[in-house]
Amino acid sequence: MSITGQNNSNILLESGTNEIEIMEFTINDNLYGINVAKVREIMLSAPVKPMPHVHPAVEGIFKPRDQVLTVINLPKYLTGVDSEKQPKDLFIVTNFNKMYIAFRVHSVVGISRISWRDIQKPDNAISGGKDGVATGIAQCGDDLVTILDFERIVAEIAPETSIQMSEIDALGPRQRSDQPIYIAEDSVLLSRMIQDALGKAGYTNVHMFPNGQELWDTLTRMKDEGTAPEQVALVITDIEMPQMDGHHLTKLIKEDRTLSKIPVILFSSLISEEMRIKGKQLGADEQLSKPEIGHLVAVMDHLLHQAAENKA
Repeated sequence: MSITGQNNSNILLESGTNEIEIMEFTINDNLYGINVAKVREIMLSAPVKPMPHVHPAVEGIFKPRDQVLTVINLPKYLTGVDSEKQPKDLFIVTNFNKMYIAFRVHSVVGISRISWRDIQKPDNAISGGKDGVATGIAQCGDDLVTILDFERIVAEIAPETSIQMSEIDALGPRQRSDQPIYIAEDSVLLSRMIQDALGKAGYTNVHMFPNGQELWDTLTRMKDEGTAPEQVALVITDIEMPQMDGHHLTKLIKEDRTLSKIPVILFSSLISEEMRIKGKQLGADEQLSKPEIGHLVAVMDHLLHQAAENKA
């Protein structure tokens, strides 16, 4: 079963409505969810070739057509327990961070369309701590669905796929900058890594927000006080976030007469050709795929230099 095609394209090309399509699936009768924008295909599970010296949750690889895919056993990752693989198990084939990965699940229930406002950030007891893999709890009809942080899962299994400080080192000596950078990122782990990387790159005045809503509330308060946009040099935002996503945040900024001149960078694992079209329609100045932190710094340098020249 493929979910690409006309239906998915319509979802991707809609303007910043602050809505999300969640695919619900089960593991041991528990409901979990994934953003449909990450899903490329649902397949019946198939024999997998084991690989040596891999994370315990990595089953191995298989080649359904002309592409070799890594298979992650999601039940084992979440529970730590080996369970018997069932003939009716499914593979959810995902695409994010420019990677294709298959996740084993027990069943797929369906797709729900909800507002990001209906997704709450779980507390540490539910999410597994501040770096846990439950990124949100969604109310889908009568059901509560745990939204998993698939980037966090892959980063733990394969740290080399996440943000690399070596990319900052490769930039060489840099001057310090105290220009105020405002960033919306709901992952505690990625927030810390991004802030550390930008600090190492010389950006010392970085303000982090756990979702687009809190960043937008700050911008509107500053605007009412007459201090924006002078006190905000640049906004960087993830796309997937509870309360308000990055597309809706971009739309609000770019439609506001006072704030529209603030450069906005979409920095997300979801950047694809379809998403680029959507981001461009909403007015994003640049769109970059995680985890390319060196590229992000280079684009920040360019946009801030360009803004300074425009003011001169």
